[in-house]
Amino acid sequence: MTMENSPQPKPEKLVTCPTCGGDSVYAPSNLFRPFCSERCKNIDLGAWANEDFRMPAKGLPEDQLTDSDGA
Repeated sequence: MTMENSPQPKPEKLVTCPTCGGDSVYAPSNLFRPFCSERCKNIDLGAWANEDFRMPAKGLPEDQLTDSDGA
């Protein structure tokens, strides 16, 4: 009995959808990767547009500082 050397298809990589936490296929076949669906992708895009994702800042940037002595 001989075994043919046929390439085995790679198993699809599953990742966690950043929006809903469900499984998402991380492959070219998923047009919305790393999201599981267009809905989750749009929810994330809306959050970015709404500035929901912000990094904490320690103070104002230099260009927004005001001169305290009035000079």
